[in-house]
Amino acid sequence: MSTPAPARAAAGPAADPAVAPAEQQGRMTHRQILSALSGMLLAMFVAFLSSTVVSNALPTIITDLRGTQSQYTWVVTATLLASTASTPIWGKLADLFSKKLLIQIAIVVFIAGSMLAGLSQSVPTLIGWRVLQGLGLGGLQALVQIAMAAMISPRERGRYSGLLGGTMAVATVGGPLIGGLLVDTSWLGWRWCFYVGVPFALAALVLLQRTLHLPVTKRKVTIDYLGAAFLTAGVSLLLIWVTLAGDSFAWASLETGLFVGGGVLAIAAFIVTELRATEPIVPLRLFRDRTTTLAIIASVAIGVAMFGSTVFLGQYLQISRGYSPTAAGLLTIPMVGGLLVSSTISGILITRTGRWKRFLVAGSVLVAVGFGLLATIDHATNMVLLGVFLAVLGTGIGMTMQNLVLAVQNTVAASDLGAASSAVAFFRSLGGTIGVSVLGAVLSSRVGTLIQEGLSGIPGAAEAAGSGDVGLATLNDAPAPVRALIQVSYGDATGRIFLISALLSIITIVAIVLIREVALRTESGDERLLSETADGGSTAAVDDELAGGERTAVRSVSQS
Repeated sequence: MSTPAPARAAAGPAADPAVAPAEQQGRMTHRQILSALSGMLLAMFVAFLSSTVVSNALPTIITDLRGTQSQYTWVVTATLLASTASTPIWGKLADLFSKKLLIQIAIVVFIAGSMLAGLSQSVPTLIGWRVLQGLGLGGLQALVQIAMAAMISPRERGRYSGLLGGTMAVATVGGPLIGGLLVDTSWLGWRWCFYVGVPFALAALVLLQRTLHLPVTKRKVTIDYLGAAFLTAGVSLLLIWVTLAGDSFAWASLETGLFVGGGVLAIAAFIVTELRATEPIVPLRLFRDRTTTLAIIASVAIGVAMFGSTVFLGQYLQISRGYSPTAAGLLTIPMVGGLLVSSTISGILITRTGRWKRFLVAGSVLVAVGFGLLATIDHATNMVLLGVFLAVLGTGIGMTMQNLVLAVQNTVAASDLGAASSAVAFFRSLGGTIGVSVLGAVLSSRVGTLIQEGLSGIPGAAEAAGSGDVGLATLNDAPAPVRALIQVSYGDATGRIFLISALLSIITIVAIVLIREVALRTESGDERLLSETADGGSTAAVDDELAGGERTAVRSVSQS
């Protein structure tokens, strides 16, 4: 099928691979890629640093603001939910505007949310500003992956994945350490955990402006705001129900019916909207591809397990085991070290051999094994054993997370790279959001049960304890015996979260085993897009053009 006249004109002599410079063909040199990655990786460092600093300080923050276990969960969930809902929108905007500009905007939004969160005087206010943080985080996690796919071919991307893994590792180790020092320093305090990323963000903005120069691919697109609204409403209603049910109201109640019914109706409306939308937030045609569908299923499962369980690890180390925030950060080094080593080595081997499925399978198995080992922990677990368990988990995550995205980007048409990349990130964040809410509710319920059982011999004490929320809120003010009981209860209840995560990880293994391995492409996303445009496009791209009517692909070789 021929390319429409406007698209063919735009892909004229300047886009001819025989005469165009390497940069106009979408091919960048190794030095140019490293230069461009410097700003993007620093932007990712800002996001990871701010997240890890705050997550390690949350037990202190919630205790200081006299929050509850449910509010502890929602401080995390609010960011994940906003990130989840905004990720596909950022992906669509990347097809319309400069990727560099969008990354810079996402950084500014993220830092604005962080600084305002540092001024919070109550947990509800903190949750509100964490939503703004999530909007910026959604842009960073989607746009950096999209920009990398545009610059680097799937076959070569492995040699750079170690840099991404290293950035994650440094931020993950450095964040808790910096956060611990800030929390433990009386004249600074936890509020500075939200301010510490500002200098790095400013440096990232300058680096991006100087080093990232991608050709801008412009298309006439429409943003499916209605679909985004339905999706956000549906997920939010279901998550609020999971968080409040069994505490604020009974599981079998009118409130449950309203929350569940409203959530299901909103999700059904979302599906109908996506089927009719010209540019859907989540293109349902992506699910026709087996690799994409299975990778998304695996991403949801690993998102539930990873985000939903590791977010409570700092709580376990500080509340149950009594470690300071600084010490708790140091105790996570084995997991980060495993992630760094496995992501670097697997990336190098994938580039060298072109084979990727074996690493995904091995990584998913290690994730399940790691969570299974962590399911055995309690308030008295040997810390050396805990370090070994975390190293196993980190090794599995390092081999799985980025390679799932690579498998999808290698399969879909170049015109779908933005939508497909953001879809994987979207469903992984969605899984994490669900995991934090569901597993947080499980933890709260289990802690409340253990506290009531422990206080059952004291007249009136069980009724006063009420639930795990009350136990966390009154931790500092409780008498020594009650405080010890609360700490033991949190330690013994945490293992149940990891057990659920281990069971969910089995879904990841099954989905990955069923993925069909496809040889890695040797062209970058920009090169493939030029080829598809010049040759009339892939079937998916042509179908997209027919569905869109007057939409045409117009490529501008001017630098952003």
